[in-house]
Amino acid sequence: MKRKAKAQWRGPGADGAGVLHSTSGVLDGTPYSAYTRFKSEDGLAGTNPEELIAAAHAGCFAMALSFRLSAAGFTADTLDVDATLTMENDGGWSIKSIHLDLKGSVPGVDAEQFAELAQAAKANCPVSKALNCEITLSAELV
Repeated sequence: MKRKAKAQWRGPGADGAGVLHSTSGVLDGTPYSAYTRFKSEDGLAGTNPEELIAAAHAGCFAMALSFRLSAAGFTADTLDVDATLTMENDGGWSIKSIHLDLKGSVPGVDAEQFAELAQAAKANCPVSKALNCEITLSAELV
C-alpha cells in the first residue's frame, strides 16, 4: 500500500508559501508557510506539517484502538482523541513529544482493559511507530 501527497513551495523560507495536494483531494490547495507554522496559532491562514502529523496520529491511534476493541469483543460508541504535538528549537527544530488525550465511550469494557487496549494501540499504530519522539497517553472511559 502506498499513499501520496504533494507540496509545492515558492519563495524564500521566511516569506515564501506553499500549497499541499493529496490523492483524495482533501488537502488540494491547502496553504502553508512559515507564518502558519511559527506564528499563526489560530490556523486560519493555513496548516503546517506539525498540525498534519498531530491529526494523522490522532486518527491512526483512534482507528488502531477501534480494531483492538473489536478484537476483544467491544464496539466503541465514541473515541475522542486530542493529539498535542510539542516542537522545540534547541539549536534546531525538532518534535519532542506528542500527547494523546483519549476519552472513550465503550459499553461493557472496564477501565483497566480499556487502558491496556489503549496503551497497545498507542505503541503499535503505524504513525506512533514512525515517530521518533516521546509519546504519552491519558485515557478516560466515560
